[in-house]
Amino acid sequence: MKHDQIVQKVLNFIAADGATEDAFNRLALDLFKFQFELNEPFRRFALKRGRTPRTVKLWKEIPAVPIDAFKELTLSCCPPEDASRVFMTSGTTQDEIRGKSFHSTLSVYDASMLKTFEKWVMQGLQKINMGILYPSEDVMPNSSLSHYLALAFEHFGSSSSQYLMDERNGINFDMLFEEFERAQTTGVPFALLGASYSFVPVLDEMARRNISFALPAGSRLFDTGGFKGLSRNIEPDEFYGSLSFSLGVPRRLCINMYGMTELSTQFYDWGNDVCPSVKRGPHWIRTRAIDPLTGEDMPWGEVGILAHCDLAHFNIVSTILTEDAGIATDDGFVFLGRTDGVEARGCSMAVEEFLNATRI
Repeated sequence: MKHDQIVQKVLNFIAADGATEDAFNRLALDLFKFQFELNEPFRRFALKRGRTPRTVKLWKEIPAVPIDAFKELTLSCCPPEDASRVFMTSGTTQDEIRGKSFHSTLSVYDASMLKTFEKWVMQGLQKINMGILYPSEDVMPNSSLSHYLALAFEHFGSSSSQYLMDERNGINFDMLFEEFERAQTTGVPFALLGASYSFVPVLDEMARRNISFALPAGSRLFDTGGFKGLSRNIEPDEFYGSLSFSLGVPRRLCINMYGMTELSTQFYDWGNDVCPSVKRGPHWIRTRAIDPLTGEDMPWGEVGILAHCDLAHFNIVSTILTEDAGIATDDGFVFLGRTDGVEARGCSMAVEEFLNATRI
């Protein structure tokens, strides 16, 4: 199947109201065939596992690629130099190799993001006044989160929305607190969006100034990405409790997004009244909690490593093995944090297996 045909198929699938398991499986197998033919490192890995388009009959049988492989290999069905955009992982040190996702077109990523954001974040609103606590796409063109927030800003932000943080100067606290005061005075809902670690200095500065706010009904807070060593770590229950108390936003409208550079689809919760919350995704992604060495599902209710099959990530590889621990639920999963101990060693061994299989 040609590139443009695959793109249209995926776009049509995303645009549908839902999908049966059979329809998901058919498209997943089409994408596996497409990637098997055009993504050479992935083909070698699949062959080493004895998985080919002839032998694989179910989406769960498609071999999951460990996310660390994105740092070592070029995983793309289009020539890398022809990619419309390359998103790169952040990296925690200056010298760390950054994983890359090559997008032959952003039409699929954008369609995936817009539909899910409208459902889980906007929740019936067409526009809302937004403040963005993250550098703009112009400053960070290889950041998938910068692009994600730019889409939110463009499609769902009111005309008075603005960026409140830049890479050089950090958060503009005076401008941010003016926005909070304006929202309080006018009663117009306000949405603050950013990386989780960006909210910590906001809470600290409010405490330093001894101020708090009561944002109007309909306001919401959106965070993603964790703390990444860029702020102090705060346990989820304390984090959302502090945000709710300091800004007057109910915890059910403190929305967390789970996403990564190695995916083109995001997961969301319905607020954080209870922590840890259940993360849910749209009909074009499926999640399993697996044993990283065998690839088999963990018994129901037991902790495993999260593996996602994302049909929107069509140009790279659709099935990835994360380094995140979690428990599968009927309608999503509970994210428990990064792996450690036995699970972490299992992920490392899975990476080594993948790299060995792709070497000529």
